[in-house]
Amino acid sequence: MAINLQKGQKVDLTKGNPGLKSIMVGLGWDVNQFDSGADFDLDASAFMVADSGKCPTDKEFIFYGNLAHSSESVVHQGDNLTGEGEGDDEQILVDLTKVPANISRIAFTVTIYDSENRRQNFGQVSNAFIRIVDNSTGQELIRYDLGEDFSIETAVVVGELYRNEADWKFNAIGSGFQGGLAALCAHYGIEVA
Repeated sequence: MAINLQKGQKVDLTKGNPGLKSIMVGLGWDVNQFDSGADFDLDASAFMVADSGKCPTDKEFIFYGNLAHSSESVVHQGDNLTGEGEGDDEQILVDLTKVPANISRIAFTVTIYDSENRRQNFGQVSNAFIRIVDNSTGQELIRYDLGEDFSIETAVVVGELYRNEADWKFNAIGSGFQGGLAALCAHYGIEVA
């Protein structure tokens, strides 16, 4: 039975699941019946963050343009350009045993591609969620439904895995940003062109 989280809630991931090594982070969303004249292309990303709160290098930013970290600890399963259909729209695999020691958190985000030109924001998105699945059993462990808390934001930090001594925990964040992917990159110390 999955644990359903509320915004701001933190939960142990590995303490209650001692054999847990590999997880799938699924992110999904629906687009409201609103026509801005362009398709919605939402993108999931992962920022592998050190104790400083920043990514050590650009290589720790995992997204459609950099699908896998060199350690193979975080691997994006590819870009879904429309978000149509049921279930996860994008998935990121995480091997907890391979996460480099200098990484203390992995933040999972969703942004709207080209949101300014397409005049789109998270007020036009509904049923957004993140779920964490045990990759070896397929069992859903954690689910966080974001609700309808957004209006003009174009990027959302959905949640994050973080180290607590030898264990991993999950924090349901649901924090919106204006400025899309560029704002998130700046927040996590990534230079954008």
